[in-house]
Amino acid sequence: MQSKLLRQEGEARTFLLVLDPGEEVISTLKDFAARNNLQGAHFQAIGAFQRITLAYFQREQKSYREIPVNEQVEAAALSGNLSRRGEEVVIHAHAVVSRADGTTLGGHILEGVVWPTLEIVLQDSGLKLERTLREEIGLALLTLDA
Repeated sequence: MQSKLLRQEGEARTFLLVLDPGEEVISTLKDFAARNNLQGAHFQAIGAFQRITLAYFQREQKSYREIPVNEQVEAAALSGNLSRRGEEVVIHAHAVVSRADGTTLGGHILEGVVWPTLEIVLQDSGLKLERTLREEIGLALLTLDA
């Protein structure tokens, strides 16, 4: 992965990340966040994946249903945020991916292997965004009063 700081205004920073073929997007973002002490950010990306696992949260089961996509797809839309749950970096990202015939699939990204590239603009707020487990929902959600 290549990265470049594009802008800094006080504590807020904007980065451009360019992922290489074979890199996994979620783990790469977590590693970048840890190395750069990111506590709260949001991002958008364009590019493509050689495979991606999307997911849909099933309310009744309080779990994700995986949607494996084992083919080359374009990231038609990809956005998300970065937060913390204690010291753990949490990436919450959704994507709409397009197949060769133009049909699309979408959902929460569990993992995605890049090919040939993924270009991410990441905006670090300079503030900590915290997640707290909500047992009744089954998810760790952003807590704005933390």
